[in-house]
Amino acid sequence: MDKPKKIKLVNGEKGNVIKITSLNLEGVMRRRLLDLGFVSGALVEVVRKSPLGDPIAFRVSQTTIALRKEESSQIEGELL
Repeated sequence: MDKPKKIKLVNGEKGNVIKITSLNLEGVMRRRLLDLGFVSGALVEVVRKSPLGDPIAFRVSQTTIALRKEESSQIEGELL
């Protein structure tokens, strides 16, 4: 079986599903994202990217959330 491909959320393409492995954020932003469902093991789908790539809409826990590049580049996962 192939080894899962590591990817940052910011690099995901529309339709990709990514299983979160780590959040490299601190403070209030980390707490906010954890509360919204961006936890280790959660499945995140890339729903839409704006024309310039910022922000990006993600679906996690049946909720669509838009994140800026600076936040989504700090979240890593495995491309499924």
